[in-house]
Amino acid sequence: MGRYREITMRAAQLVPRRLRTQYFAGRAMILFVVAGTALAIVLIGGVAALVGDMIDGTSYADALSSAMWGIIGAATATIAALLVLPFIRDGLGLASDIRLMQAASPAHPLMRELMTKAPGTYQHSVATANLAEAGAEEIGADPLITRVGAYYHDIGKIRRPCYFFENQQEGQNPHDTTKPTLSAVIITAHVRDGLALAEEYRLPERIQNIIIEHHGTSLVSYFYNKAAATDADVYEADFRYQGIRPSSREAALVMLADASEASVRALSKPSAPRVEAMVRHIVEEKTSDHQLDDAGLHVGDLERIIGVYSRMLVSMYHARCEYPQPVISKGVPVSADKHHQPSRA
Repeated sequence: MGRYREITMRAAQLVPRRLRTQYFAGRAMILFVVAGTALAIVLIGGVAALVGDMIDGTSYADALSSAMWGIIGAATATIAALLVLPFIRDGLGLASDIRLMQAASPAHPLMRELMTKAPGTYQHSVATANLAEAGAEEIGADPLITRVGAYYHDIGKIRRPCYFFENQQEGQNPHDTTKPTLSAVIITAHVRDGLALAEEYRLPERIQNIIIEHHGTSLVSYFYNKAAATDADVYEADFRYQGIRPSSREAALVMLADASEASVRALSKPSAPRVEAMVRHIVEEKTSDHQLDDAGLHVGDLERIIGVYSRMLVSMYHARCEYPQPVISKGVPVSADKHHQPSRA
């Protein structure tokens, strides 16, 4: 079905020009520093050769000729090394890891956009990344790909942050006055918008795949049920994501972590049994909906994922004790305590 024929917008319209300029200026600066360093090495080598020949008694003309040939040879070798280096780097897989580490940095312009425009989504993405990475380590998937993919899986929400619950202020939900069909279109569009941004910033293809696949073809059940309650002629297909089912373990881990984190966060009393029951329900729901058919996960993998996600989510969202307010007696200074009690003499 291609990679979203619906993408007609330019990602340049989604990202402030200032951040794009900073991003590409940084890349140009790196290139300038590398080229300048190589030129300096070549020139220093040529001058050193010239001085050495003259000290040895070589005539000025011969020494200059020798130095020039030395500079030409060094420059040729440097250029050849710079041309060959990317192929060596790609062959060893270093380029992908470097790009992933750059993308994982909070200084990346897309991460900065997510922090400022959709802070709730950013916190959700960090929590999702922690879960997914732990799951990847548990089943032997790629932890780095999984973590970075989780960071960016919801990046498209910066387009319309207020339509997503984690970014809404109390009592301000635009879906309350929006038809369920339109709400579903807005919600599912964050995948398309995220892919547009990922392509603009040349995020690694595997990260783009996770963005496309993290919802697969899942049903937006909340708005489907809301529409079905008032209209008998509702088609389920109109309320499904138009994505691709997870084709890797890493994408499946992000899908399950995304849904589990959001669902457990909504629990009023996240006890250990309730958390595990919710995570297991998420896994069974995705499995029965055939979302994990192409991910390469086995039953044993799913059980380990359920265990890891449940333990981590219990730790993240366990109930906390309410601290008692300090009792202040008359005549006792506010700063007084058992270690600094005023003298009773």
